[in-house]
Amino acid sequence: MISPSVEAASRRPDEAAQSRRKARTGLRRLLVFLSDVVLINVAFVLGYVARYHWQLFRDIEYNATLGDYWPIQVLFMLAVLAFFWLDGVYAPHRALSWLDQIWTITGSVLKAMFIVWVAIFIYGPAVYSRLLIAEAGVFLVAMLGVSRAIKNAYEARRRAQGIGVANVLIVGAGELGRAVMRTLFARPELGYRCIGFVDDDPQRGHTDIGRFPALGEVSMLPDLLQRYQVDEVVITLPWSAQPKILELIEVCRAHRVRARVVPSLLQINLRNLDVDDFGGIPMLSPRDAQDGIGGVNWVIKRGMDLVFGGLFLLLGLPVIGIACLAIRLESPGPVIFTQVRAGKNGKPFKLYKLRSMYKDADQMREQLMAMNEARGPLFKIKDDPRRTRVGRVLRKLSIDELPQFWNVLKGDMSIVGPRPALPSEVAQYADWHRERLRVQPGITGLWQISGRSELSFDEMCLLDVYYIENWSPSLDLKIMLRTIPYVLSGRGAY
Repeated sequence: MISPSVEAASRRPDEAAQSRRKARTGLRRLLVFLSDVVLINVAFVLGYVARYHWQLFRDIEYNATLGDYWPIQVLFMLAVLAFFWLDGVYAPHRALSWLDQIWTITGSVLKAMFIVWVAIFIYGPAVYSRLLIAEAGVFLVAMLGVSRAIKNAYEARRRAQGIGVANVLIVGAGELGRAVMRTLFARPELGYRCIGFVDDDPQRGHTDIGRFPALGEVSMLPDLLQRYQVDEVVITLPWSAQPKILELIEVCRAHRVRARVVPSLLQINLRNLDVDDFGGIPMLSPRDAQDGIGGVNWVIKRGMDLVFGGLFLLLGLPVIGIACLAIRLESPGPVIFTQVRAGKNGKPFKLYKLRSMYKDADQMREQLMAMNEARGPLFKIKDDPRRTRVGRVLRKLSIDELPQFWNVLKGDMSIVGPRPALPSEVAQYADWHRERLRVQPGITGLWQISGRSELSFDEMCLLDVYYIENWSPSLDLKIMLRTIPYVLSGRGAY
C-alpha cells in the first residue's frame, strides 16, 4: 500500500494544476536564459576593460571605444547563445553535476570565440582585438560557473524540501531497481520522489523496501499511470525481457509519461567499467568490485582513518575520562562495554563503547523483544528501560561511541562506513543486505546523517550500498562534516 503522504503527493492533478506547473518551469528557464544574456554582455565589457584599461598580457596597438565594438559584442552574444542551445545547456538535466555543466559551457564558449575570431579576421578592421574576445570568454566561464553553482544550490534545497520534485515509478525490484532506489534515497537534491515499484516476482512485488512501497505486478502499470501523477517510469528489467520493455515503453508513450530504461549491461555501475581500445573496437571490461573499496582507494581511505581517527581519539580523551567517572559513580560494572560485531565480509571483532546501560543488560534482551520498535533484523527501543541516566546523555550526544576510534586505529573499523551489525542480525540478512558487508563498518555513515534510528533496516542498507558504489575521499569528508551538527542535534539517537 502507498503511504498517505506519497499518495497525496502523487494523485493525478487537474489540467489547470499541470498548466501552472509547466508555467513555473518555463518561467525559471526564461530567467536562467535572461541572466545568461546579462552575464555574456557583462563579460564582454570586462574583457574590454581588461584589454584597454588594465592592458593584460599585451600593450594595446589601437585605441577603440566600447561603442566601436557593438557589432562584435552582438555577434559574441548570439554565437554563445546559439552554441548553448545546440549543446543542450538549456536542456533539463536533473542529475548533471556542476563540473559537467561547466564542461559543456566551456566548450560552447570556445566555439563561439572561434566564430568571432574568424569574423574579425575576415571582415573586421585591425582595431578589433582578438585578445579581448579571449579575456571575455574567461570572464564569462567564471561568472557562469558561479551562476550555475548558486542555481544548483537553490534547486537542490527546494527539491530536498519536496518542492518541484518529479514522481517516479520503478519497474523491477531486482539489483538494478534497488540501485535506482539507492540513488533516489541518498540524493534527494536530484528532485525525484518514488511513489513505488512493480515487479512480477511474487515476493518482491508485494514486499515494501523501506519507504518504497510495492504496488504489485508489472501488468498493473497502465492502471497506476491512470490513477497517479507519474512523471517518469524507470524500467530496470533485464535485457532478456526486451519485448516486455518495448511494450512498457509504448504504454508510457500512450499515457504521455516519459520512460527511461536502465541498461542491464553487466548489471554494474559505470564507475566500475574500464574502456579499452582493441584495434579500433571499443571494449568494456568490469573491474573487480567484490571486495568493496580496494587498491589505491583502500590506501587513501586507510590513511584518512589513521590521521583523523588518531586526532579525534586524542581530542576525545578528556571527554572519555569525564564520562567514565560519571558511569562509575552512577552504577556498578565496567565503564567500557565490549561486544562482538560483524566486520568486513562478516569477520567478527570486538567493538568498544562506553557503557550506557546497567550491568548485564544483554541478558534482558529476550524479555524486551516485544517492545522492539525497529523493522528488520534490528533491536531498538526509544525509551529502553535498561539505559542509565548517564547513558541517556551519552547516547543522545553519541559520546558512548568515542572508544570506537580505537577500533579504527586497530583496523577493525573505518570512520565512515556501514553500521556495525551483530552476528545474530547478519544471520537474518537477505542476499542483497549482505552487500553492506563488503567494506569495514564505520562510526558514522550516510545512515548517520540521514535519520539514524528513524530509518528502517532496508533504507539503511540502500544507503550503505550506495556509499560503497560511490565512495570517494570527498564523500567521506562530506559525511564527517555533516555528522557534527547531526550529532549535536541528537536527532534519531536512542
